[in-house]
Order: sequence, then structure tokens, then C-alpha cells
Amino acid sequence: MPIPEDVTGEEIDKDVRQDLQSLPKTLAEDVAKNLVMVARLIDEDPERAYAYSRVALRLASRVAAVREAAGFAAYATQKYGEALAEFRAARRMTGTVELWPLMADCERGLGRPEKALDMAGAPEVQKLDKAGQVEMRLVAAGARRDMGQLDAAIVTLQSPELASNSVQPWTARLRYAYADALLAAGREGEAREWFAKAVEADRDGSTDASDRLAELDGVEFMDALVEDEDQNGADRDEQGAQDDDKD
Repeated sequence: MPIPEDVTGEEIDKDVRQDLQSLPKTLAEDVAKNLVMVARLIDEDPERAYAYSRVALRLASRVAAVREAAGFAAYATQKYGEALAEFRAARRMTGTVELWPLMADCERGLGRPEKALDMAGAPEVQKLDKAGQVEMRLVAAGARRDMGQLDAAIVTLQSPELASNSVQPWTARLRYAYADALLAAGREGEAREWFAKAVEADRDGSTDASDRLAELDGVEFMDALVEDEDQNGADRDEQGAQDDDKD
């Protein structure tokens, strides 16, 4: 896989760089460059990010940061079996619980929501930080919905974090998930209220809460280009009619 000239490998996080110190210098540089490409592409072009992660994996499969990056890339491309295997490997190497919610969501992706719920009730969840616990709650609610348990999904999302007025990195996604569950349960009025609250918290546009809110309010969006073309067409028709009158 080609590496752009502006990628040096120095862009990686210091903890990852430390993880690569067990490798020979030249090999560590090559792996670092591929990991940079994974991070750079995973949102805009996950398939290419996945390809770079496979290169890094071939070069350094015994490095935890590489296994974790490979897991994220596989997860982004919905290769949940691969992602779960890589996350498990990374967890064995580091002993960390940070990947627990992602592992549970992989179980959902593999059609095993019951397993995801089992993981949501495991002791590992208590070791997660606040962000990880909120993520686990989102996964558990998703698993309930997978099983057709809408009311249980709604209850799962009801928490101090949801009720809090402070805006945290997870707030918009939590409110959005709650609004979406309410809407699925036919509670449209409450859903609208929570989509509006999600919009308030979504400062970086991480959800489409504003579109969902507009949809509930009956607002239709028209593509500006199409609107301009329609207007230009109407103007041409009007001009043609005027020319005919002159003739």
C-alpha cells in the first residue's frame, strides 16, 4: 500500500509509539506509517483504512496497538468477527477493559444480542470509566432493540447521564438513542423533545438529530441546485412566452 510523502509515522500517539519500541527501528517506522494511514482514513474511507491495517498486522501482529487498530478498521467495515478477534487479542496483551463495549457491539453485529447483554452485566463494566459505561449502556439498549424489547431499551437508556443538563462527549449520542427508541415505540411527542435536546448537545454534528427533528416537524429539504435549476427553467419558460407574444 502506498504511503503519502507527508506521512512520517511521527504523527502517532506517544503511547502507540512506545508500544512499537519493541520492534527494530525501520520496521517500527513502517508500522507507524501504516497506523497513521488507518487513523487518517477510517472515517472517510474505511475500506482503505482496513487495507492499511492488514499491512500493519502482517508486519507486527504481536503489538497490542496494531491489533487494536486492526480491530477498529474491521469494525468500521462491519467485519465484526475479525474485529472481535482483534479486540480480544489486544485485551489479552494489555489487560485493559476499554474495548469491552466495542466487543459487546461486535456480538450484536454477529447477531448475538443475548451475548452483548451478558457482557453488559459483567464485572468488567464496573471497571470502565464514565464514557465507557455510557457506551456500554448504548450497546445494551441496542441489544434490547435487536430482540424487539423496545420498552426495555428505553428503560436501559434512562440514567443520571441522560437526565444531566451538562454536555459531555457522549451526551448527544445518548439523547439521540433515547429519542430514536421513543419514536420506535410510537411515543412521537417525547421523541421530538429528546431529538431537540440531542441537537442542543450535538456541537460537532456527530448525529443527524437536526434532520430527524425537522422530519418530525414536517419540514422538507430541497436540494439547492435542483431548486435553482427549477427556477432557471421557469424563467426560460416565461421568457419564451414573452417572445411568442412579441411575434
